[in-house]
Amino acid sequence: MKFVIFAMLAAVAAAAPDYTSHSREAAILRDDRVIEDDGTYNFNMESSNGIVVSESGAPGAEGAIASSGYFSYTSPEGVPVHVKFVADANGFQPESDLLPVAPAFPHPIPQFVLDQIAFAAEEDAARARGKSAPSGSYGSP
Repeated sequence: MKFVIFAMLAAVAAAAPDYTSHSREAAILRDDRVIEDDGTYNFNMESSNGIVVSESGAPGAEGAIASSGYFSYTSPEGVPVHVKFVADANGFQPESDLLPVAPAFPHPIPQFVLDQIAFAAEEDAARARGKSAPSGSYGSP
């Protein structure tokens, strides 16, 4: 009985995937960095496992760094991933064929809805100026 249990454990161990064949270490093939006194920079890196990164940037408004570049690698499923990006006052803006895209709005917005949105904006603007709401507002005689 002990032999059967030992044989089963050995079979399970032998059937386990070998994660050691995929090394987690990668050699850096290229690492170019240039940082100027004015805050501009360029960064290019490539590793032996196919990862490529390129980025450049410069100080923007109010000292924030505006940068752009790309990175690429191969996903665990074997799919090549290429991402271009801009990062500035508007945030991080990646572009890639692999990123999800929201579907197009299913139908046009009806005019009465657009009219109500415009009317609400007029009310808000009038309230901000300290005036009464425009005539024809809801609840007005």
